[in-house]
Amino acid sequence: MEELTKHFINNNRRHFLKKVGLGIGGLAAASLLDPFSALASSNSANPTGLNLPHFAPKAKRVIYLFQSGGPSQLELFDYKPLLNKMRGQDLPDSVRQGQRLTGMTSGQDSFPLVGSNFKFNQYGESRAWVSSLMPYTAKVVDELCFIKSMHTEAINHDPAITFFQTGSQQAGRPSMGSWLSYGLGSLNENLPTFTVLLSRGTGRPFSQPLYSRLWGNGFLSSLHQGVQFRSGKDPVLYLKDPDGMTRAQRRAMLDHISKLNQKQEAEFGDPEINSRIAQYEMAYRMQTSVPDAMDIEKEPEHIIQMYGVDAMIPGTYAANCLLARRMAERDVRFIQLYHMGWDQHFDLPSQIEKQAKDIDQATAALIMDLKQRGLLEDTLVVWGGEFGRTNYSQGTLTDINYGRDHHPKCFTMFMAGGGVKPGFTYGETDDFGYNIVKDPMHVHDLQATLMHLMGVDHTKFTYKHQGRRFRLTDVSGHVVNDILS
Repeated sequence: MEELTKHFINNNRRHFLKKVGLGIGGLAAASLLDPFSALASSNSANPTGLNLPHFAPKAKRVIYLFQSGGPSQLELFDYKPLLNKMRGQDLPDSVRQGQRLTGMTSGQDSFPLVGSNFKFNQYGESRAWVSSLMPYTAKVVDELCFIKSMHTEAINHDPAITFFQTGSQQAGRPSMGSWLSYGLGSLNENLPTFTVLLSRGTGRPFSQPLYSRLWGNGFLSSLHQGVQFRSGKDPVLYLKDPDGMTRAQRRAMLDHISKLNQKQEAEFGDPEINSRIAQYEMAYRMQTSVPDAMDIEKEPEHIIQMYGVDAMIPGTYAANCLLARRMAERDVRFIQLYHMGWDQHFDLPSQIEKQAKDIDQATAALIMDLKQRGLLEDTLVVWGGEFGRTNYSQGTLTDINYGRDHHPKCFTMFMAGGGVKPGFTYGETDDFGYNIVKDPMHVHDLQATLMHLMGVDHTKFTYKHQGRRFRLTDVSGHVVNDILS
């Protein structure tokens, strides 16, 4: 009986819309021509009712290089010589201040301080401190904006990564890429607005897995979910035509399915049907656009050398960085890379050396490649993980070996291009690398600042769901103007 009631209500709605000249069929037809601009554009005809961007953006697109597992800031960018001088001494209670620990170290009898086994030097005109683990990144420090004072409430991997990607530690919210897809729409109708690339590091290759909900659309239309591009001959699953089907037959089949879906939508008013129509059309166009975007064989030899030998191995971080540049050239709005393996609870010196080698050359190459093509000005590059690592050793400390536990109270990220100050360092931690002493920057502050660079006021960009207006930054966050150029 309930379904029958809904059917009659939707029928009444359908007749009303027809009378005022706003039939769903017209919107569906628009979505076939350009589904993303029809559902999420910035002009006054936007059916979502959004008027975005709110102001002139400094960045058109984002490349987010997410380092899953929590890179140790103390081995990479946050130089703390005091830890080397006090090596083996217990972390003072006055520094720890009773702060929360994970279950992996809360039972330790002592917390022996340990500095980095790797050398640090200052580089560039900005005199930024960088470890010997990152020689290529050291060459591009004058393009980078370091944030030494990131902090989060999450202390375990899954909620911490979910927090960065969706603004909530609980699963089910839209990811950042989905929000921007919904609000700003597509810059290229032949590729997804939001793409995802995964790689597994050599430092700890069998560390925590990642879940597809991290790039999910949550309560937004499924049109805005991230599309994972895989290594191998089929970058996007189920994109190819079945054996024996021609392009003309595929086109005829989609046309018939579209008519059936439009009829179903007109009868029941389910907006997901229009999303399905748009997705079918996008998949059809992607049959030619995806192979072209993924074909790195077209890259000249000097570019391959720039990214490193791994760039020719599908599925590596280097190959994904090169693909990210190719997607940026094709105006993909949000390009998300995940590189796993940064969770060094033990055997940190040898593990992080391998992990840093995975990403150092390719990260620097991506930034310089974007710059030489004139793309860095309006492409925001973000590098960082879900939290940092402790200044004390997890487990036994020896002369050559140690591990580090999760540390959410302070860690380092960096950004480049897209309207942030180059050659700049924001925030400061204490001499122990345990607490922030200047200019803290919360996860929601980073999200608010990123959206600001894309021309979006995070406090005004909301979506009503189950009676509440949601936003990426929840009920907090502020734009950090000090890092803006």
